Amino acid sequence: MPPAVPSAAPSAPKEDYLIGPADNITIHVWRNPELSAEEIQVRPDGRITIPLVRDMVAVGKTPTQLQDDIRDVLLEYIEQPIVSVIVNKSVGELSKQIRITGAGAQPAALPYRANMTILDAMIEVGGLGEFAAGNRATLTRYDAKSGENVLYRLRLKDLLNKGDATANVALKPGDTISIPESRF
Repeated sequence: MPPAVPSAAPSAPKEDYLIGPADNITIHVWRNPELSAEEIQVRPDGRITIPLVRDMVAVGKTPTQLQDDIRDVLLEYIEQPIVSVIVNKSVGELSKQIRITGAGAQPAALPYRANMTILDAMIEVGGLGEFAAGNRATLTRYDAKSGENVLYRLRLKDLLNKGDATANVALKPGDTISIPESRF
């Protein structure tokens, strides 16, 4: 299996954030606090409910698209509503999460962020577990051209313990990092 390519310099995000299930959002309707909603969670079915707006689909929309949709519904009740949607805590769409499995300190699914690297992900899950074989870890990434998953070799132990920056790899939405346990 080929080694994963080291991370390049950070660049501007290429796509807008899409709201996912379990995201925590705040909806503010200017001059109408009774219609605003503080820190509501997007339901598992991808919908939200606020005063006068029932069961609106939020998943898969940008915050700007959601605020426009809410505004359109509120136009029936108030004149010229100004709506803001703020993402307080992101989980992200399931297809855009980074998954860390195996012998990490705390295996988890993380929301993908622009310019995210292996180092960012490992810090977020607390590094390697006590019995992890970090230099035998793999990255599974879907290749749209071939329609198949491709496995890459990772050197997590070198990255985390030796500070080897060449072992830091740029992540993409949907990547899975698998960390095996050491053989005794």
